[in-house]
Formats: sequence, C-alpha cells, structure tokens
Amino acid sequence: MRLDQLPLRRPARVLSIAWGEIGDAAARRLRELGFDEGVTVEAMHAAPFGKDPIACRVGRMTIALRRAQAHAISVETIAA
Repeated sequence: MRLDQLPLRRPARVLSIAWGEIGDAAARRLRELGFDEGVTVEAMHAAPFGKDPIACRVGRMTIALRRAQAHAISVETIAA
C-alpha cells in the first residue's frame, strides 16, 4: 500500500521509498525529517479539497506531504 492510500489514524511502517520519484530537494527534506525504511508513520489529516497535502506523524513530528510524495512511499499497516 502507498502512504497516500493509508486510511487516516492507522499506523504503518515504511517498507520502501522511491527517492527518484520525489525529487532531490524534497527527498533531502524528508530524510532530514526522519523518513526512512522501517520508520513508523501515521496519516493524521488530509486537506478538504483534493486531499492534498496530507499531514503525517513521524515520531513526535507532524509533517505535511504532497500526495505525489506520499505515493512514492510504500507502507504496511501495523497494530496500534
């Protein structure tokens, strides 16, 4: 499942990230904010129109991601 398809408030683990699909600047930003394989993420909010961007919790931070960036991140759901 892709991060942009993850239901809100369901924790998941990052399986892989297609860094090449994100772009260099955005990939660097996501790495600096803690996105990497094995990290636990949770989609918290989505914008009301078009659902872009989405807000995700990574650790104790909440990060806004474009839906296209979230689509490059593969996740698997985990028990809460």
